[in-house]
Amino acid sequence: MKNRAIGVFDSGVGGLTVFKEIEKLLPGENIKYFGDTARVPYGNKSKSTIIKFSTENMLFLLKEKVKMVVVACNTSSSLALDYLKDIFKIPIIGVIEAGVNKALTVSSNRRIGVIGTKSTIDSKSYQDLIKSKDKKIVVFGQSCPLFVHLVEEGFLNGSLVNESISLYLNRFIKEKVDTVILGCTHYPLLKKPISCYLKNVKIVDSAKEVAIQTKEVLINNDLLNLKNIRGKKVFYVSDESKSFGDLAELFLKRSIKTVKL
Repeated sequence: MKNRAIGVFDSGVGGLTVFKEIEKLLPGENIKYFGDTARVPYGNKSKSTIIKFSTENMLFLLKEKVKMVVVACNTSSSLALDYLKDIFKIPIIGVIEAGVNKALTVSSNRRIGVIGTKSTIDSKSYQDLIKSKDKKIVVFGQSCPLFVHLVEEGFLNGSLVNESISLYLNRFIKEKVDTVILGCTHYPLLKKPISCYLKNVKIVDSAKEVAIQTKEVLINNDLLNLKNIRGKKVFYVSDESKSFGDLAELFLKRSIKTVKL
């Protein structure tokens, strides 16, 4: 059982930021990543559709005999995680709680911003979880729909990126936010220009926090693989593997030899 892979799924390539952090923290673990590239993006779809897609992604990974699943998609974590936990017996974690817990730890003025897709922000998953843990915190949610397109087109800096950041995040400066959660798996690739714009604001990268939570879950369930020196990594997509491979190189800073359809 310990030798089974960790399953990770996302609507496309964004979840590779989570994959990268898990791989870095747990190099001996086997990981199977599934990107639902045929149906990306998830951010503009209804809750019922997200639950349907997320359930199908889970079923695929279960056929691959994974020992736990990381829902690396913020939209799925917002709208489908509770449903998945009720239906399936293996350990399942999302990307929201880990980021929220880190933000609560580092925020000093109790004014926290959250950025993500429209579905993630509209669901209020981050906002509600933060308020449930500390009612005194003021939370500001901001959808940033252009960020995903910028990342996937390879625009990680420059005037276009800076103008988009200013457009979406100027209100955080006005509201004196001191901590911002990157509530979309694409956004860590824009962390540097976001940090430059939001000077002295703490930026919480959920991907790193999820990797830590993944290790904790494996230890608590006696599933940590201590035998491997280097785990095997397998990548699956539901459509068009070449574009996934090109984007994966951008996210992982290395090429992926094999992507299975």
